[in-house]
Amino acid sequence: MSREPFEALPDVMDAKQLAAALQISKSGAYSLLNSPDFPTLRIGGRKLVMKNDLLEWLKSHTNSKG
Repeated sequence: MSREPFEALPDVMDAKQLAAALQISKSGAYSLLNSPDFPTLRIGGRKLVMKNDLLEWLKSHTNSKG
């Protein structure tokens, strides 16, 4: 297994790819893409997320104790 779990993912992901990456449903991915604090990239009618923005968002929303 690689050190970076998202290494093989494309740099820009749609809802289906986001759902697969996070192991959530496609409707859950759309819910994230519609959240005001989620880094959604809108191109025309498409909602996408850049991989680097997703990783930063995940880090900022991870509870850490220490």
